[in-house]
Formats: sequence, C-alpha cells, structure tokens
Amino acid sequence: MEFTASESRNMIAQAVRDLCERELRPHVMEWDESQHMPVDLFKQQFGPAGMLGVLVPEEYGGAGLGYEEYITTVLEVGRICGSVGLSVAAHNSLCTGHILQFGNEEQKKRWLPKLATGEWLGAWALTEPNTGSDAMRMKCTAQKDGDHWVLNGTKCWITHGISSDVVVAIVRTGELLDSNGMTAFVIERGTPGLKAGKKENKLGMRASETAEVIFEDCRVPAANVLGQVGEGFKQAMKVLDGGRISIAALSLGIAHGAYDASVKYAKEREQFGRPIADFQAIAFKLADMATRIEAAELLTYQAGNMKDRGLKMTKESAMAKYYASEVCVWASNEAVQIFGGYGYTKDFPVEKFYRDSKLCTIGEGTSEIQKLVISRQVLSA
Repeated sequence: MEFTASESRNMIAQAVRDLCERELRPHVMEWDESQHMPVDLFKQQFGPAGMLGVLVPEEYGGAGLGYEEYITTVLEVGRICGSVGLSVAAHNSLCTGHILQFGNEEQKKRWLPKLATGEWLGAWALTEPNTGSDAMRMKCTAQKDGDHWVLNGTKCWITHGISSDVVVAIVRTGELLDSNGMTAFVIERGTPGLKAGKKENKLGMRASETAEVIFEDCRVPAANVLGQVGEGFKQAMKVLDGGRISIAALSLGIAHGAYDASVKYAKEREQFGRPIADFQAIAFKLADMATRIEAAELLTYQAGNMKDRGLKMTKESAMAKYYASEVCVWASNEAVQIFGGYGYTKDFPVEKFYRDSKLCTIGEGTSEIQKLVISRQVLSA
C-alpha cells in the first residue's frame, strides 16, 4: 500500500476544503440550530463540483475517481460539518453506490447521471422500527402484481427520507428470516404510495435530515428491481462494506476538526502567564489525539485501497469504521476538555463535533456489530 498521498488526493482535498470554507462554514451553526437540510448546497454546489458522484464513472456523469479520493472528500466536508459530511457519504455510497454496483445498464443510464450531478438527491432504506441490526426480520413487504410490485411498510432512520428524489429500498419478498427473501427496489419521488414520515429531532447531525419513509400500496415497476429478486439482503451487506468506509472517513473528518480547533485554542489560550499548550497535561492530549487519528486514517485508506483493487475487505472496512468512530468520539471529548467551560458553549466549534461524533459509533452498524463482523472474519480465517 502506498502511504504517500497522491497528487489527485491533495488536489481534491484543497478543492473540497476551499468550497466548504466558502459555502458551508458560514452557515454551520445556523443550519444546526434550525435543523435545516441544505438541499441547494448539494444541488447547486456539491453536484457540479463532482462531490456527489465521486465513484461514478464519467460515462454516467460522475467524477470517475476511486476510494482514496472519495475518503478525502468525505473527510474534508466532515472536518467542517459532520451533518453535511454524513449526507455526502449516504448519497454517494448507499443510494448511488447500490445502483452503481447492482444496477443493469439501462438502470445505470436512467438514474446515475441525475444522482452523480446533484440533479437528484438519493436515499437508501434498510432499517425498520423493530429491525436495526436484525435486518432479516424486516416487516416491510412487496407483493408481485403483474408487471409491478406493491410495497407496504415503514422504514426509519433514513437519511434524506423527506428531501430525496429517489429511494433505494430493501424489502421482504419472501419468507421471514430468509436471506434470499429480500429484494432491492428503486422508487422515484412522486410514485403514488411513497410518503415521507416523521423527521427525527436528533442530538447531533442536525442538518442532515433523518426521517421515516412510508410505503402504502406503493406500485413499483418490475423494471425497478436491482439485480435479481431475492438478492436484496446480500446486496445490502456488500453495499455496507463500502458504507463502513464512508463512516470511517466521516469520523476522521470530525476528529480532524476537533483536533485542529484544539491545537489552535491551546496555542492561544493562556493560563498562569503561558499558553496552555506549554503544559504537558494539554500537550500530551494533543499528542494522543494526533497519534490515534493518524492510525485511524491508515486503517481507513487501507480499506479504501482494497476496495479499489476489488479485494474482499469486510474485515478491514469493519476495523476502519469501528476504530475511527471510537477515536472520533474520544477525540471530540478530549477537545471539549481542552476548551474547558468554553468547550461546553456554542460559541466554539467543539461542542458540535462532540454532539455529531456519537452517531458515527451507531450509524451503518454499531461498534458492537463491527466487533461481531471482525471476530467472525478472524475466527473463520
């Protein structure tokens, strides 16, 4: 594995950083307080910049880049705002990624150009109210009716559940607990029976919309099935391998943001006539933060490198997601401690990093699920 950042990666990091400094940073707290999902930012800025189709080949309107550049994109957005970074990750790796990986040529030509350019915003729906980590017990169903399928049920915790233009949903088409009994469908907004439900009022990631997606006798053409009927669960597990890299990258961004703010503050804040960075109690915190963040970064880019090379990376992506997300929470907590009382106020950025960080240990598989995945991979070797 090459440990030196490529020229492409450095150029993309700078371009994304410049765009986010200009278009995102001035609104971060405003959007967080109002829980505003900045759809225009995605469609008018991020889409044209290639940030919503990083992995999509150029023939389908995407940037045609790899996971090194994708990780860098999510990291740089997350460094400024975890909420917006989460939305970038979900759009790219889940909805768009599922169609890219399992759609046929007609489906790719139909949906990917709109998603990759930001004309459309995507959502991905797997989780249900009673089936978080236990996805095979899903109750949302689809029944065949001629050349259509009729979907009924509710999905929850769906990023862009209200604002999305298209939803990739995995629902049950067979028997309960049958891993070959679920199917992935693409449902366009405006399809009768597709409705948005409750929007969640969250601790963090408040500018990334999380809501229910409801199907009520929603008729979807059979042509909208991704892959084969019955493959949905297995497809979802493969999509989540890439999704874990996304959350690892987002975790890195938040951790970097908290660390950057801490270094700056430690150099400026004086106590007892000296910058607090001069005291080992603070300097050692910064040393630990820098070390753990760099270790998490290496794990994440390793998983991305393996993904680009077409290698199995279930263990590596789970390790990256698990470690980076835990480091993210820890580093954000340390940042608040370094800032002291000021870190507990909204006048400084670290309280938001702290609130946003926790989602990374929960979303797209909890830390406990990652350890389950890792242990199974280790023991089956």
